[in-house]
Amino acid sequence: MTQTGRTALGLALAAAVLALDQGTKQLMLTTLDLPLRGDIPVIPRLLDFAMAWNDGVTFGLLKSGAFWGPWLLGGVALCVVIGLLIWLRRAENAWTAASLGAIAGGALGNVVDRARFGRVVDFIHVHWGAWDPFPFIFNAGDSAIVIGVAALLLESALPARHRLQTAPPRA
Repeated sequence: MTQTGRTALGLALAAAVLALDQGTKQLMLTTLDLPLRGDIPVIPRLLDFAMAWNDGVTFGLLKSGAFWGPWLLGGVALCVVIGLLIWLRRAENAWTAASLGAIAGGALGNVVDRARFGRVVDFIHVHWGAWDPFPFIFNAGDSAIVIGVAALLLESALPARHRLQTAPPRA
């Protein structure tokens, strides 16, 4: 795959993740009216849709109660996305390009929420009955960020001879 193809792959995945993220959030806010309903069991004892407004970053970390908080977090996220897009243009393989696209799309989805609502819409709650080892509520964009980072870490941990579609060095 050419560099142009890898870049296109990453950008297409970023756009798909952004669309999925915003589409699922719109579904939760309007069609299911999750803010009013609060909690909808999807898979009993495992998965619920539970409304949460996140003033922080992924999984509610680094919450900021100040009025400028959403703008600061959104600005930082945009800077990160710009860095990811620069990296994407230089991605050495399709795996890295797809990972960067997933991260960028998820981050952009949360930036859109901050611009629209001043906070991020979260709604996915995974648990095991009453046991809640992962007490965070998240969204599709957060999932894409985590999967993209995990894929980058996995790819970087592989010995060079096992890396996927490594491009030849530039002359």
